Amino acid sequence: MHLCRTWLLLGLLAVITAPISVRAMVVYKWTDADGVVHFSDQPVEGAEKITTGTGTATRGILSQRAPNAVVSAEKPKTKGALDYTQFAITSPAPEQTFSGDQQVNVNLALDPALKTGQTVSWSLNGVQVADQPPDAVRFTLTDLARGNYTLTATVADPASGQTRSADPVTFNVLRPSTLSPQHR
Repeated sequence: MHLCRTWLLLGLLAVITAPISVRAMVVYKWTDADGVVHFSDQPVEGAEKITTGTGTATRGILSQRAPNAVVSAEKPKTKGALDYTQFAITSPAPEQTFSGDQQVNVNLALDPALKTGQTVSWSLNGVQVADQPPDAVRFTLTDLARGNYTLTATVADPASGQTRSADPVTFNVLRPSTLSPQHR
C-alpha cells in the first residue's frame, strides 16, 4: 500500500515540476476613445497585431521572456494629431467637495493648445454640458444640486478622425437639506 502512494506522489511531483510549453500566439492590442488599452485574440479594426514566440513556463507561471520569444508589431507608431505632453482636468480636483452655492471652476490643461478645428466636448455624469463653445477649456458650473458628479472631457480632431478623453474627475457638492434646521 505504501509503495503505491510513493509512486503516486512521485508521479504527481514530476507533473507539477515539469516545464510547460507555451505555443506562439497572436494578440491584438488597441486603445479605445476613452484611452483604455484592450487586448484580444480576435482581430479588431485599427488594432496592433503582436506575435509572441514560444517560451517556457515553470510551475504554471510564465517566464518573463523566453530567450527565443519574438514580439513584432505590424503597425509602426505614428505621431497623432492629439499627442499632448499635458492632457488632464486640473480643476476641480479629484474628490474635491464644494458646499453651499459655491461655483465649480472647470479647467482642462492642454499642451500644446487646441489646434484650429479641434473641439472639446464636456459631460457631467454622462450628460453633455450644454451652452459651452466647442473650444472651451475653461468654464464655470453654477447652481449644482447636492450629490456626486463625474466630469469628463473629450477632444476631437475632425481632420484625422481621432478622439482623446482625459481621465474623469469625480467631485462632490454638499448643500443643507431643506428639512434641516440649519437651512435658511
